[in-house]
Amino acid sequence: MCTYRAVLAAVCVFSISSAAFAEGPNLGLPLAEEDIPFYARYVMIDGTGLPPGEGTPAAGKIVWETYCGQCHGATGTEGPIMPPIGPTQVFPKSAGKFWPYATTLFDFIRRAMPFRTPKLLSDDEVYAVTAFILQRNRVIPEDAVMNAATLPRVLMPNRENFIDLWAKQRERPY
Repeated sequence: MCTYRAVLAAVCVFSISSAAFAEGPNLGLPLAEEDIPFYARYVMIDGTGLPPGEGTPAAGKIVWETYCGQCHGATGTEGPIMPPIGPTQVFPKSAGKFWPYATTLFDFIRRAMPFRTPKLLSDDEVYAVTAFILQRNRVIPEDAVMNAATLPRVLMPNRENFIDLWAKQRERPY
């Protein structure tokens, strides 16, 4: 059975230890920018972390035909793996329509695709294939250029149907 003193002591110990490590344990050395691999950098929903480069839907079609079509279908609607273009009768929620942010779609493609050889695509190729998927889903026009400035401004059709668990933290960071 917990007593008031035991709870108070635990809170005090936790508070003291938390304050002591608020700045971090000061272990190791900071990594230089060139020592951090590209796939260890995250792209946030606001576009923070997007790399330099750009791509268009036309360039993305070439990347698609080279790397993506064998799993997602020649037009992006067939599969056998979930097609990112749709909806289709088999997959009513395509990635291009269902995904909440274009920036995190970019990040996913950059880290996980192509399936058999992830992280193979250059940043320009990832921008291009992201643009291709967005254009084929009628989210952006055919002549759009996707880059670190334009991609965060893309408003995905299903964005409002997601709950942003980080919104409160961005409003008042601790």
